[in-house]
Amino acid sequence: MSVDILGCRLDPLDADAAVEAIVQLADAHAGAVVVTLGTEMVVYAQRDTRFRAVINSAALCLCDTVGVLALARKRGATLRQRVTGVELVERLCARVAQTGQSVYFLGGAPGVAAQAAARLQARLPQLRIAGTRDGYFEPERSGQIAEEIARSGAALLFVGMGSPRQEFWLAEWLGTSAAGVGLGVGGSFDVLSGRVARAPAAWRRLGLEWLYRLVSEPSRWRRQLALPYFLWLVLREGRSTRRTGSKSVI
Repeated sequence: MSVDILGCRLDPLDADAAVEAIVQLADAHAGAVVVTLGTEMVVYAQRDTRFRAVINSAALCLCDTVGVLALARKRGATLRQRVTGVELVERLCARVAQTGQSVYFLGGAPGVAAQAAARLQARLPQLRIAGTRDGYFEPERSGQIAEEIARSGAALLFVGMGSPRQEFWLAEWLGTSAAGVGLGVGGSFDVLSGRVARAPAAWRRLGLEWLYRLVSEPSRWRRQLALPYFLWLVLREGRSTRRTGSKSVI
């Protein structure tokens, strides 16, 4: 049963259930978009109705950040943890290395997607890499790139171009790419390639991965402003709901 996160649908699946659902969609050649929902995306969706529609029409919308997780739990979801883009890519690659389905990596700076794919394949020798491509291309080349992905025969398409670009791209071009599932995975390729260090496990368990990234990369401070704004939106929604409830009683 989905949960409403400030007008954005969230499917409260843990990592294991998410992987199973995605593999089934790939097997069915569903052409399914999978979103990993974070607080920045929820904030952006408040002012961009087209983006919110893309999120709400996705086959799956998974919990990626601690703010979304906290609100989902408050609204009755029994989620134990987030399903981050990095972990989702790793888990899916481990699974399809056993089933023989191939994967395609699209996004990141030149060389990053290829390096991420190579490092995963070194750990998972049976993993089939259908292809890789960086995310530095003009919009008018999207059709050509989607056709290249289709020729590769990829079952899973990981798109790491940042939000909202990756979600808009998948909504428009996943069908042309012929991939069974397309997943927006943000900056996961930077981490998987080894170019960006992920927060230690202890920080992640405490829900402080965002703080670790901020300390490591102070230039990200503007992006972190989304979290207090997200909290303000939650409080505003709560006040509005209470006022409406009071009026309905009268």
